[in-house]
Amino acid sequence: MCGIVGYIGGRDAAPLLLEGLQRLEYRGYDSAGIAVHGSGTGRAAGLRTVKAKGRVRELEARLPERFAGTTGIAHTRWATHGAPSDENAHPHRDSGGRVAVVHNGIVDNAEELRARLTAEGVEFASETDTEVLAHLVGRSQAPTLEERVREALRHIEGTYGIAVLHADFPDRIVVARNGSPVVLGIGEHEMFVASDVAALVSHTRQVVTLDDGEMATVKAGDYRTYTTEGSRTSAVPTTVEWEAQSYDMGGHDTYMHKEISEQPDAVDRVLRGRIDDRFATVRLDGLNLDAREARGVRRVKILGCGSAYHAGLIGAQLIEELARVPADAEPASEFRYRNPVVDPDTLYIAVSQSGETYDTLAAVQELRRKGARVLGVVNVVGSAIARETDGGVYVHAGPEVCVVSTKCFTNTAVAFALLALHLGRIRDLSVADGRRIIAGLRRLPGQIAEILEREEEIAKLAAEYADARSMMFVGRVRGYPVAREASLKLKEVSYIHAEAYPASELKHGPLALIEPAVPTVAVLPEDELLEKNRATLEEVRARGGRILAVAHSEQEKADRTIVVPRNEVELDPILMGVPLQLLAYHTALALGRDIDKPRNLAKSVTVE
Repeated sequence: MCGIVGYIGGRDAAPLLLEGLQRLEYRGYDSAGIAVHGSGTGRAAGLRTVKAKGRVRELEARLPERFAGTTGIAHTRWATHGAPSDENAHPHRDSGGRVAVVHNGIVDNAEELRARLTAEGVEFASETDTEVLAHLVGRSQAPTLEERVREALRHIEGTYGIAVLHADFPDRIVVARNGSPVVLGIGEHEMFVASDVAALVSHTRQVVTLDDGEMATVKAGDYRTYTTEGSRTSAVPTTVEWEAQSYDMGGHDTYMHKEISEQPDAVDRVLRGRIDDRFATVRLDGLNLDAREARGVRRVKILGCGSAYHAGLIGAQLIEELARVPADAEPASEFRYRNPVVDPDTLYIAVSQSGETYDTLAAVQELRRKGARVLGVVNVVGSAIARETDGGVYVHAGPEVCVVSTKCFTNTAVAFALLALHLGRIRDLSVADGRRIIAGLRRLPGQIAEILEREEEIAKLAAEYADARSMMFVGRVRGYPVAREASLKLKEVSYIHAEAYPASELKHGPLALIEPAVPTVAVLPEDELLEKNRATLEEVRARGGRILAVAHSEQEKADRTIVVPRNEVELDPILMGVPLQLLAYHTALALGRDIDKPRNLAKSVTVE
């Protein structure tokens, strides 16, 4: 969601901060701002701030010609408290103008703190929850900036990733984390701060990721980490596996198009080095789950949000089919609020592209508190969920910059196929079935490439359906999670209203919506339910509805069909989602949408 960038060293900070903000634009935001410790004398000295509603380019246009300084922080904001405006943009200052704070997260007790500070004579300049932090730091009389920040955080309830500048301490930036990511980048006689490694990788690949409850003091030549209580910690630098070029558009018009086209290579990466032909299984060493423990699993519960949840629905289906273990998926955002029964024989799996999704991370922490075994299926190495779980599977999709998920969704579904095969071969899945699934997995990259070669055909179909008032997506069993994800993709990127239902449920109410202005997209794998799915098409046709089928052969009862290559029946849903990503993309393109930055959305949701 919001993005943080910080720099301290020997170079001019403002250009580096702006570059970092541009690297974080994909996360979604509505305003931006920058603060630097000004060098020189007179008006150029001291702490200076510029803020702007809108894009980073609008902030850049507002910067004065002389905005020099070698220490600074910057931010892109996604509104939670207060509408997008110059005043509500970060950084926020205290009344004396000596403190600047940028903040990701939500201060739950902001109203209470605001009322108390107002009663003490503080005048607020914004509607945000973050401004209370600036005033709390500014009013502290502690001898060091670290103690002032620590003292302020004692009053805060909620989540935060923060970076703080103070005019009286120009040689440092103090940062802290609780539920929202903060990363330090280690350079040559310079240091960087960010909420996402994307802002750092063009300058350094050596990073330190803070844990919840951890703070750091960052100076030009070094850093030190400690808890919010003051005890020293020993954070160890790691090397980021992605390079700066991974975040470039690579000749495509949008990141979404680039990432859809990268899927053959991405799927090849998630498979690479994991297939064990000798035993017709796969190697997933990161699970930290031996065969005896795996056989003791009586149920699997998968938790995720948005596209991660939909990938979890596919994963649950795969685990039940291949491992014959009861499995289901549930939105992580709902899980911990229903006081769930945590069973010691259940294996819990947390799914997140970023590995920082707050709802999913909070569910993991609640499960760990109750003694559950939790695995992670994430894309970002060293992310919070990866660190908090007992083990897991990295999906190796590479950086996903577009707000809507495409290649990471596909790779996550493939990772679940690997996990299901692994569990199945430990249990009762035969060698012959293991070899069959492995052969199917190996065919996936080439078959995805085949689908992508039909892009022009899908683009023409999208133009036909771009005038739809609403769209219905249906599928049964294996096809239903694909329909749900396709419906979400269309909503996210084109703003056309869409519903997803099990095909069998249409006659229990949603058929009332069917009319020519509401086309139906039907996901029809050639499995044991094909004839039942065809009967659904008859129901739609009888009510004047237009039908677009995604199937393995032309469907006579549909107006249009996107033909998808056949794989093994368990793996077919992975392929059937790809053309529907292209359908959403080209529908949005036809409607002139801002494809990489859909309105109101953010890439990494780090607040509730």
